[in-house]
Amino acid sequence: MKIIHLNCISTCPAGGRLMDGRSSWLRWRGRLCCHCVLIELDSGDLVLIDTGLGLEDVQHPRDRLSGFFLALVKPEWRETMTARRQIEALGYRAEDVRHIVLTHLDFDHAGGLDDFPAATVHLMQTEQDVALRQSSWLDRQRFRPQQWSSRARWKGYAPARGETWFGFERVRELDGLPPEIVMLPLPGHTLGHAGIAVLQDDSWLLMAGDAYFHASEMRSRRPSCPPGLRFYQWMMEQDRGARLHNQHRLRQLIRSHARQVCVCCGHDTAEFERLARRPFDVPAPTLKHYARPAPKNYSAAAARDRTD
Repeated sequence: MKIIHLNCISTCPAGGRLMDGRSSWLRWRGRLCCHCVLIELDSGDLVLIDTGLGLEDVQHPRDRLSGFFLALVKPEWRETMTARRQIEALGYRAEDVRHIVLTHLDFDHAGGLDDFPAATVHLMQTEQDVALRQSSWLDRQRFRPQQWSSRARWKGYAPARGETWFGFERVRELDGLPPEIVMLPLPGHTLGHAGIAVLQDDSWLLMAGDAYFHASEMRSRRPSCPPGLRFYQWMMEQDRGARLHNQHRLRQLIRSHARQVCVCCGHDTAEFERLARRPFDVPAPTLKHYARPAPKNYSAAAARDRTD
């Protein structure tokens, strides 16, 4: 099993350093990535964890995304950074992506669903139900039916009982996927939010999506978050108690199992660069070492960083 990290169109949220913690104080807008994970199975089929923003979003943003979020996060519209174009540049076809596993249905995680017509889309049933209801103004801004031509290929899952992953509840095995890919309910940011764990060799990668937004939130001591990003998380959360509880559990996981599990989120650019081994604004195939794995001691080193 091979893992390749993709940034599928950066966003540039208003607030600069208050949002990303690393931009110059002189910059009005920050830089966040849309971290997706491409998996090549031993069979040759591809699995994509989240899609970022897609080709149709690049070409017709005002038809597909809300004016509110277009103004707030101002995506950096580069077609070469879409998941489909990066996957094609790596020598694959869009039809080779047979499965997409979603952390959640927010527009910046599901915008590329239309680009992969052969893929079954796996997600939590609760996420599907809430997104389809469109019951609040914010739901209508974040969950965009304009991005869902794949709706007939969605497969919803409920949490399983009894079986756990490092103490986290998990769903049953995903249809058509090996047991080395595991979906974990991590509600809070949305009610059906999930983390996706992937076993490669003898260690796990956990894509925690938007369960947290900044690596400093995972510090065991004095966890923190840039104030603008903290406000954004508050604005977007659907269950605050669950979100904070799951962040606490993720910190415990990192502290207790740093050598077995590497945890990452969907938007931290420094975290993406450490795993991808390239700058966050460079498409995957442009550097010869794009597919090199992260160092084996990545998780332990990251855990040490997070105790500062």
